[in-house]
Amino acid sequence: MNYLSELLGIPVIDSAGERIGVANDLGIATGEVFPHVTSLAFLGPGKTPFMISWRKYVDHVGDDGVYLNRPATDIRFSYLQPTEVLLSRDIMNKQIVDTQGLKVVRVNDIKLSSSGENQLRLLGAEVGVRGLLRAFHPLLERFVVRIAQAVGHPLSEEIIAWSYMDLLERSTKHLKLSVSHKTLGELHPADIADIIERLNPRLRGQVFNQLDVAQAAEAISELDDDELRSEMFEGLSDTDASSMLALMDPDDAAALIDELDYSKAEKLMHLMGVKEEAAIRTLLGYAEDTAGRIMTSEFVSLPETATAADAVEAIRALDEDFESFYYVYTEDASGVLSGVLSLRRLIVAESTVQLRDLCHREVIWVAPSLDQEEVAEEMAKYNLASIPVCDENQRILGVVTVDDAMDVMIEEHAKDLHIAGVGAGDSTTKESSHALTWFAQRQYWLVVWAIASAAIASVLTAAGVRVPLIIYPMAFMPVCLLGAARMVSFVKNYFLEYVQPEDDSKPYLGFLVQNIVVGVIVAGVIELCAQLVGTTAFADQTTLDALAFYRCARIASAVILGTYISSVVYLKILFWRDEHDLNSSGTSLSASATLIAAGAFSVASALALIAIAGV
Repeated sequence: MNYLSELLGIPVIDSAGERIGVANDLGIATGEVFPHVTSLAFLGPGKTPFMISWRKYVDHVGDDGVYLNRPATDIRFSYLQPTEVLLSRDIMNKQIVDTQGLKVVRVNDIKLSSSGENQLRLLGAEVGVRGLLRAFHPLLERFVVRIAQAVGHPLSEEIIAWSYMDLLERSTKHLKLSVSHKTLGELHPADIADIIERLNPRLRGQVFNQLDVAQAAEAISELDDDELRSEMFEGLSDTDASSMLALMDPDDAAALIDELDYSKAEKLMHLMGVKEEAAIRTLLGYAEDTAGRIMTSEFVSLPETATAADAVEAIRALDEDFESFYYVYTEDASGVLSGVLSLRRLIVAESTVQLRDLCHREVIWVAPSLDQEEVAEEMAKYNLASIPVCDENQRILGVVTVDDAMDVMIEEHAKDLHIAGVGAGDSTTKESSHALTWFAQRQYWLVVWAIASAAIASVLTAAGVRVPLIIYPMAFMPVCLLGAARMVSFVKNYFLEYVQPEDDSKPYLGFLVQNIVVGVIVAGVIELCAQLVGTTAFADQTTLDALAFYRCARIASAVILGTYISSVVYLKILFWRDEHDLNSSGTSLSASATLIAAGAFSVASALALIAIAGV
């Protein structure tokens, strides 16, 4: 027996050869690198569950059954110990954390290893497709494996060793999984956040409850999904939630508080310490997406008359969980920001040198009202690890650190990609490597064309118009569909590259005039091409085919012109959604424009052909 699935359901036979039940689970001792099987669970007469000691009663395991070393009358039943788990109940078909690969996986089977006739050990969990196939039937697995080998793509096992597994479906807070196990709580907070995001909602709370308050505070700060972050936070008691907020960096705590409803937020802040509450309320006083909102109030600032030794002592006195800092700032006698020096310069300086003789006087700073994206751009421009935020009197209020600036750039980049019609998946390339996704994002117009053409054909048939005329609307419709898609692409690019003027005016009129000119030119090109082709194709310009051809060309020209005139509407939509901090999908905008163009052309061309045919 190499797998648990092969053992489940086989008979359990005592030493007298009497069948006393069927195996339905195995118990293991968790405190080992390769845990040995300690218990056999089986269903007896009437499906009554029993559990016995594996070491005391199991003689050997064969393909046709589990054979015991005593008659049924001499067997004494046992119970699952606190340090034991059942493989089928607790692990099979459950989600686990692969703490080596840092991912959430589903256990499809359990691989076992024999060590002696009556000894079984757990090697690991099978999380690949072979485990799924084996669950249906071992013959199916062998058949698929041979087919895969024959076509040159061997189907290998995907085994996660027990020492890299972390259980989720039961509390493991007091359970030692293995002597060399790297548990969930020992992972980096960003890795824990990634794992939580991949879990189904039922398990997220269980994982979160395994972390202590400090670990949970760091992990929740790393969550990218604001709704998920609020969801995890809402599940905590008020005491735990306030303690977690107090441990978080002020800017992260303020961002989280801002997602909660007012009464909940006020209650939690009242439970916090005065210092922490004041820091969060200060940050919440600034507008969203500004330097004031993303800055942290934790920074090192000293009088410029202080010495290098004074600065070192001030740094040593900081709390262990102090926000990462990169510079020491200096202030003059009136509290105005007067200089900045790096930690490197501070370390190599003589201890008695005053900071004003060490610091750099030309300090780059920003106002708290500056847009967060511009703050990130300033930091990138001057290669700063942090940038001070000052009031109108140049008194330092806080600093924006490089990690917050990177979050802003990633967020803004993701918005731009979303507007540009690029998926929000892991890949940052503009074309998906998955054929179906690529088709859905870029070639959906073919489906629209086919459906619209079929609809026109149905209408013409029902109206008694001869079917061959459908070829003319089919020939001109792609021009309308592709024109609509290209119009939206132009609008998206214009929006992404647009620089907002100081008077906050929008260029709607100029944009409309520009697109009307483009629409007239494109419509004129379509009409000119139709005249050239029609003159060559139709000797008699008065035939039904010639009239249908020219009418469809003019309808296509009109639809294209109308599409470009409507471009200002799409620009307004993008500006409006941006002002309301809503994500805009470029693919959705393009699809809507394509469908509108298809509908307008289909209705107009169908009515025109019916009128020409005189039906």
